[in-house]
Order: sequence, then C-alpha cells, then structure tokens
Amino acid sequence: MKMTSMIISNRNGLPLLQRCIQSIQKYTDTPYEIIVVDSGSTDGSVDYCRQKQVRFISTPSSRGFTRSHNLGLHLGSGDALLLLNNDVVASPRWLSNLLNCLYSSEEIGIVGPVTRPTSSKQMADMPISTFKHSAEMINLPDSRKWQSVERLAGFCFLIKRELVEHIGFLDEQFPPGYFEDDYCYRARLSGYRLLVAGDTFVFDLGNASHNKEDNQQVQNLANPNEHKFVQKWGVDPRSFVRIEGGDTA
Repeated sequence: MKMTSMIISNRNGLPLLQRCIQSIQKYTDTPYEIIVVDSGSTDGSVDYCRQKQVRFISTPSSRGFTRSHNLGLHLGSGDALLLLNNDVVASPRWLSNLLNCLYSSEEIGIVGPVTRPTSSKQMADMPISTFKHSAEMINLPDSRKWQSVERLAGFCFLIKRELVEHIGFLDEQFPPGYFEDDYCYRARLSGYRLLVAGDTFVFDLGNASHNKEDNQQVQNLANPNEHKFVQKWGVDPRSFVRIEGGDTA
C-alpha cells in the first residue's frame, strides 16, 4: 500500500497538536508517518513528540508555515505528501478516501477535504455541533461528490510525490502562508487537476493554528503576498477562486 507523509507545522500549539495527532492515530487506516516541524515552541510540544515517538524536527525560531512545510517535504518519504495544520481533527476513513480521490486518475495532482468552518469552496453543509455524527455520514466513499476546482485551501493539502518532483517545493517568497494560490496555479499550468473530495470531512479549527504573533504577520503580509503573486504570474489570484461549473471527476 502507498505510504503518506503527514507534515504538521507547529509553534506553541501543544493542545491542538495533541488533539490532531490523537485523531490521526485513531482514525487512519492506511500506512503513514507523521513529521512535526516545530518552530521554537516553549510549551512542551517537542517533549510531547519525543514521548510519543513522533518524528519531529525543531528549529530555534519561527520559520512560518511555508518554510516549515518545505522542510517537512524534504524529509517526507511517502508516495503522497500531506500538508496538515495542527488544528485539524481527523475523522473515520479520512485518509483512505483522500487517497482514493488522489489516485483515481493520473491527471490529479492535489486533493483536499471539506470542513467546517471555512469561507472557501470546501465548506461542508453541516451543523458544527454534530461533528462526529456528520463525519460518519459524510465519509462514505462516493466519487460522485468529487469536484474539480482551481484552488484548494492549505489546511489539509494532499499532494502526489510526482507533482512535487515535477514542479518543486513551495515558493518561500510567500511567508508565513498563502502559498496555496501559487502552488495550485503551478500545478494547473503543468497539466494537473485539483479536486475537492466531498466524501471526506475533517474538522478545522480555523485560525487557531496561528498564534497571535503569526495572525498579525498573516494580516500584514496578505496584501503584499497578493501583489507578489500578480508580479510573478500577471494574474489576479482572486480570478480563479471558484469551482469549475460543478464538474465531477
């Protein structure tokens, strides 16, 4: 079976990291490895990884999501590479469903699940209070729920290794995040398709994965990063943040 390298960026997010890893260990039924890239945490995150025998690398200061994920991508040995926020809670059959979607066609390069809460096209139509029950109901394998999109959010970003080998790593001129638009655009330019796996739900606590310092940095860099994208590609990234007419895979 194919193995997935899960790369989790973390900085002083111990409670979130614990919940994320525990849910992965409970609900993942395909081969995987976890790689935590910790950026100077002082809250015991590194000790937790060491105690739980979770593979990790610790840097002395904050690297931002993009650089941390790149470091993890270099270390990952899996056939598929999953960039995962530390505030994501896994659910039954989540990874097996995502992998089924990713490997359903040679054209597909990146897939992502649906979630709550989010303002993106990956919004799941469900009450937040019924997470466990809804996950059981949504995560029934059903390729009719797969949809082609032009952009995927980076909270749970499953990539074929061959895509990384073809187009390279994340562009580090977009710190601390907001790399999704650039990477998705590069994948599409290279002929790969992006899919939302509507039969896969995970719970994303949203901005909880950023501490206050990182949240402020994101706000300060959102507009400059958009400007960098336009300078690099000559395209407004907001022009392709839409679902392509409801096409299914």
